Order: sequence, then structure tokens, then C-alpha cells
Amino acid sequence: MKNYIAVDIGASSGRAVLAHVEDGDIKIQEINRFANGFTTQNQQEVWDVDYLFDEIIISLERAKTLGVGSCYLSIDTWGVDYIFLDDKSKRLQEAVSYRDTRTNHTMEKVFQLITKHDIYNKTGIQFLQFNTLFQLYEECKSVKQQAEYILLVPDYLNFRLTGRLTNEVTNLSTTQLLDLYGYNLNNELLEIVDIKPQQFAEVVEPGTYLGDVRPDIHKLHNLPETCVYATASHDTASAVLGSVGHSGKDWAFLSSGTWSLIGQELSEPIVSENAFNQGYSNERGIQGTYRFLKNIIGMWIIQRVRKDWPKNYTFPEMVKQAQQHTDFKVFVDFNDARFINPNNMVEAIQTYCIETGQSVPQTIGELAQTVYLNLAIIYAVSIEALNEITGSTIEVINIVGGGSNNEYLNELTAYYTNCDIIVGPVEATVFGNLAATMIATEQFKDIAEARQAIAQSNMLQHIMTPKDTTDRITDINLFKEATQYAHKL
Repeated sequence: MKNYIAVDIGASSGRAVLAHVEDGDIKIQEINRFANGFTTQNQQEVWDVDYLFDEIIISLERAKTLGVGSCYLSIDTWGVDYIFLDDKSKRLQEAVSYRDTRTNHTMEKVFQLITKHDIYNKTGIQFLQFNTLFQLYEECKSVKQQAEYILLVPDYLNFRLTGRLTNEVTNLSTTQLLDLYGYNLNNELLEIVDIKPQQFAEVVEPGTYLGDVRPDIHKLHNLPETCVYATASHDTASAVLGSVGHSGKDWAFLSSGTWSLIGQELSEPIVSENAFNQGYSNERGIQGTYRFLKNIIGMWIIQRVRKDWPKNYTFPEMVKQAQQHTDFKVFVDFNDARFINPNNMVEAIQTYCIETGQSVPQTIGELAQTVYLNLAIIYAVSIEALNEITGSTIEVINIVGGGSNNEYLNELTAYYTNCDIIVGPVEATVFGNLAATMIATEQFKDIAEARQAIAQSNMLQHIMTPKDTTDRITDINLFKEATQYAHKL
């Protein structure tokens, strides 16, 4: 029996899952869960990557205590953030978080040097102020000159385990520096940010064997014999691979977590004027596919509302409060930059409503209803755009990730998108992480077989499109009007 460990690290938490295949089912067992988050050092928001590495070692130690003698290990994390190594492969500084404010006004500086259209045509990636392109532009020049290598976060963790320097392509594509086709970083964009192509390590595909855990680590810890593989190391790439989709109808994926990523899996990128205007990205997927998607702020909003509200509510309690205020409707574009990391999310929402001449949510129920209602409408607007751009007629949305546990939001999504919903797997990122390595190690022959196993390994819920969608179009139009008004302010 082959043992697999998937390490999945998000912006707020991480976990390690032990897995094997039994009678065609993927059996998983969580063996470690740990918190994650950025802290402030020297007036910058940074990640503690040493802590993350230590948790990976702890995960392997726990696997050994469970009787695992050997295993395959693969790691996925969030995108865009990176680490500089010097000529001795030592870290030059901490990994700055994408939520740091240093890039708040960087895009305007870069657009004076190269047009948005030119960047999009080169990379196919939508514009977010924290993309690696803009982060590197703000980096200290002397640090960039000292850097021998640049690794993204999962690649750095893989390097710490194996000693091999690589950058996996699904994550590298989020940097807005990778050419739309092939595996080269764009020289013109690198020149703008004062980086040489050779500073980025070798580009590899998901399923690449990186090496075994280093002997010196084994001397310090009681670990299984561990082969490390590059998976689809951007968490959304793993989540898409872990989606089950629909074989007979046009379908879209919705990876619902701290961020919501909505889109389709395509064989070729799309960089049309409409795709550019609608903010759709062409991120890389497994085996030459493209994740044609839009990056939407997601459960981050409700997480921050909960944190910034003076009384402590659980998330289920907030859902119940929202369901008691279904008639409360104000329209808020949560993709507005003000919601990325405000000092107080409650006040940011209330200020937006004041500025747009709407009622102001005052209770936790009104606030939660505002969040869930508008996320569902944002999903609906995104599906409209997907249909226009790709020529699809999307009838099914596969919602995966932790946010898929929110039944109320799922029902609102079915209502406003006018689509049937497949809910699950909740652990799509873990299953996708595992699938890439399982295909590489011949546990499954291809993506289709892996997805079939994922589907039969999970209890999936189906939500049919409501027959009565009387207010759907009206609410979507009111949302669009409020958004247009807010953009003019």
C-alpha cells in the first residue's frame, strides 16, 4: 500500500493529511492542523516560514508514530509571495505577505512603464495590487541584487526538505511574470522589476519528483522514508484538480475559502478584450491546462466581520442571524480594494453603504446578510461574464473548499446564478494535492480516473436551481448600479 501526505497551507491555517487508496476510494486522515497568519516585523506584514517548515516536520513525525514507514509528500500553499536566497541558499529576509500595504499604489507606477494591455497579453493574468510583479517592483534594490534565487513559498518549503531549487508552474503563473505560453519568465517585465531570469529557479510541472527528505533532517527527527513531489502547488490549482465537475453539461468551479476563485478549466488561454475588461486570469493547471478564473474576495470578509464585531459569534450563529434578515438588501462590491485589509471591516462596509446612499447594516445579522447576499451576486455576475467570454452555457457550478459548508450561501448562489450546484468535496484542495502525486506515482492513470475516485470518496450534495427567481435580475441590476456609483466616487 502506498502512503501519501498532502500538506495544505492557507493564509489562516494549515493541515497535513495522510492518505491511501483502498478499493478505488481515497481514504484520508488528518494528522496535523495548525494556525497560520502574518505578523508585523519592521513595519511589514510577514509570514513565519520557519514555523510552517517545523509543522511539516511534526506532521511527518506523527505519520511515523502511526506506523507509516515510507510515504510520498506534496505541499500546496497560497500564491504570489516569495523568498530570496543568497549565494549560499540562505534566506535574505522574511517572506512579506501579499496583504502588506507596500503595493497599495504600485500598479500606477508600473503602468507608467508598460500598459495594462501589454502586461495582460504577455501573461494573461488579471491585475491585483499584490501580484508578485508589483511586490518585486517595491523590493529594496540591494536585496534583489544579493538574491541568487527567488522561490515561491511552497517551493521554498520543498527546497528545505530536499535541497532542490525549483518553482512549480501553477504557482509561478500567479506572479504575473510568466509568459502566457511555455515556461519562460517574461524578460521585459523582469527588467522593469530589476530581476534577472536566472534568479528564478528551474520551472517544473505538477507531479515532478523533487527528491527524498535530506539525510541531515532524518538524523534530527524520526521520520518515514519520504519522497517529495511537486504537486499543483497553488492551492486553487489543487482545488480545481480536486473538483468533480459534470461530464454532460458546461460547468464552472467555485473554490470557496478566504478567497473565492470562480472559473472554468480550459485547454487554451483566453486574452480577449472582454476577458481583459472582466478581470479574468489564465493561471496554469495540471498537464497543460489553464485555470480561466476570476479572483474574488471571499470568506475573508465574514472572517474579518467576526473579528471586528465587539461580541463573539460563531460562523454558524452568524448564518442564523443572516437568515433572520433576508429582507435586508444593500449592495456592496467586495472586490473594491478598500476591503482587502481595512483597519475595521464592519466600519468599511458601513462607510461604503453611506457613500452609496444605501441603508447601513447595524446588527450582526444585517452585516452577515450583506456579506452572503453580495458574494452570491458577485458569483452570478462572474458566471454571466464567463458565458460571454468562453461561449459556454454554464448550467452547473461545483462549489468546493471550506466555504462550501455554508448551506445558506450555497442556496443564495443557486438562486442568483440560476445554476444547479454540486457541493463538495470540502477538502478539494487536499484531494487535488494528492491526485497530482497519485497520478505521478501511477496510483491513477489520468485526471479522469483520479476525479472519479474523488467523487466516489465524498458525500456530494446537489442543489437544484430554484423555480422562482423573481427578484434575481432586479437585485443583480441594483448591485451593478451601486458598484458603478461607488467607482465614480
